[in-house]
Amino acid sequence: MTETANARKIAFATFVRRALDEARATRAWSGTEVSRRTGVSRQTINRWVRGDWASDPEAERVVAFCEGLGLNPATAFAALGWDRTATTPHAGQPSPPMDPDVEALLRRLVDPNVSDAEKFHIRETIRYLAYRPTLPVDVRKRGKQAG
Repeated sequence: MTETANARKIAFATFVRRALDEARATRAWSGTEVSRRTGVSRQTINRWVRGDWASDPEAERVVAFCEGLGLNPATAFAALGWDRTATTPHAGQPSPPMDPDVEALLRRLVDPNVSDAEKFHIRETIRYLAYRPTLPVDVRKRGKQAG
């Protein structure tokens, strides 16, 4: 293994370890809960922590891991030595307009005047909504008819 490849593995392993430590300390999440919230298997996460991978982690899994923990994937990509624009599937294409409510939440998450407790509450609410089961179609129709 080249020195550069080894350094990348160590840097990414350090990033993952810190992310896990942060999830344990601030959210009391176990490894199983991190896996559930991110959609990345415990085995994969453990390989990343050990730096035990023959080929680079899949970008989609790295993004899922980061997003599930509320981290910026660019930090993980930097640890891996990746150019983020090269791994983005639709680089160069304009993104669809963002919902104003989502924009407001994002502004609050980066606002230094918003407390960490409030940011934690926002993230937890977003995670709950993102991962809750989808309501059956007939239940949604009844809700619209009633309202």
